[in-house]
Amino acid sequence: MEKKIIWKNPIIVFITAFFCCTLWGSASPAIKIGYELFGIAAGDTASRILFAGSRFFIAGIMVIIFGSIIAKKVLVPAKSSIKYVLTLSMFQTIIQYIFFYMALAYTSGVRGSIINAAGSFFSIILAVFIFKFEKLKFSKLIGMLVGFLGVVIVLCSGNISFASGAISLNREGAMIIAALSSAIAGCFIKLFSKHENPVTLSGYQFFIGGIVMMIIGYIMGGKLTVQSIFSIPLLIYMAFISAGAYTLWGILLKYNEVSTVTVLGFINPLMGVILSAIFLGEQSQILNIYTIISLILVSLGIIIVNKKQTA
Repeated sequence: MEKKIIWKNPIIVFITAFFCCTLWGSASPAIKIGYELFGIAAGDTASRILFAGSRFFIAGIMVIIFGSIIAKKVLVPAKSSIKYVLTLSMFQTIIQYIFFYMALAYTSGVRGSIINAAGSFFSIILAVFIFKFEKLKFSKLIGMLVGFLGVVIVLCSGNISFASGAISLNREGAMIIAALSSAIAGCFIKLFSKHENPVTLSGYQFFIGGIVMMIIGYIMGGKLTVQSIFSIPLLIYMAFISAGAYTLWGILLKYNEVSTVTVLGFINPLMGVILSAIFLGEQSQILNIYTIISLILVSLGIIIVNKKQTA
């Protein structure tokens, strides 16, 4: 009799995916709270980079440990995979999070969570036109257009003028760059996973990317000042957001069809908005008509894009 795999149970899949998306959704409010707990001003770029680097250095260690336990052996990348690790560390950690942390220093967690979801739609463009992984299906095109419309609405919020200050390159623009970098990294992972364990790649790229960011932040004069007993626990939690969510999501993808798991990704921006409203006091933004419409469109776009196609 074939042994049942718990990770294929629909209820377990949903609960685990919900937990992962809740972790990812909590990233925006956690980062903004972290700025306060470590005394990082909005314009303090060096300390922001040092803060981000510290998080991913710890996250890398966590992923390597978690992955090694699951694989029942110590995960070490092959020499031929070093170039893959370095490439990923550049896009998935260094570029993405320098801009992500910059954006959250100047924009709200609610807006940031919705705009960041653009990465799901950038991934389609890259997969179809740049990496040639797949062909552009009509359903994906519709889902992508619906999702991007949601992002445009939250970007504009009734005002499409850059000059008016409604949209800024160091706020919304930085978040768009972060989302694009994330999408590029996602395509590279798919490509590089043919040659190396994806968990190994992710763990070591977090680790190396974190070290690089810490060095850059320190050289630029950055510093982290512990101003609360919650400072260090928050930093460890933020590292777990990346390490824990990535590891569990990877397990779901291992035992289930990709579309079955990724269609639940709509929960990510939803939880980001809800948790930002709760922990950052952004309730007025979540009740804004533009925010509601944007969140619905982005979530719907993600569902359409990842919906399993029937024969």
